[in-house]
Amino acid sequence: MDASALLALLLQEPGAEVIEHDVQGAALSTVNYSEVLKKVVERGGDVSAAMSLLSSLGLDLFPFEEWHARDAAELFPSTKDHGLSFADRACLALAIDIDGTLYTADKRLADVPAPIEIVLIRKPLTK
Repeated sequence: MDASALLALLLQEPGAEVIEHDVQGAALSTVNYSEVLKKVVERGGDVSAAMSLLSSLGLDLFPFEEWHARDAAELFPSTKDHGLSFADRACLALAIDIDGTLYTADKRLADVPAPIEIVLIRKPLTK
């Protein structure tokens, strides 16, 4: 799960219903965990309260290790045209490593060709 999907769930934004039943045990990189906590700080929230809430969700946190750094860096050439951030690549690298399904609210991430399933939790806007 990436930060955008987790934030959609926490804030009950569109797409939250897609993941609300699958959040227990979902994998989350500590890089994306930090992103979520940063958003809490940006909005004037309490980090300790947010950490407690996140803990209650039963997420499976994966520390950002040396192998993770390597894999995220190696994704840069194939993802740079999609404008992925470091945190996006960290999330994608983890999902690939554990052969998981990646849930995101970020269309840029959902459009990346990858050897795993990437689920866009929000329907794209149509013109």
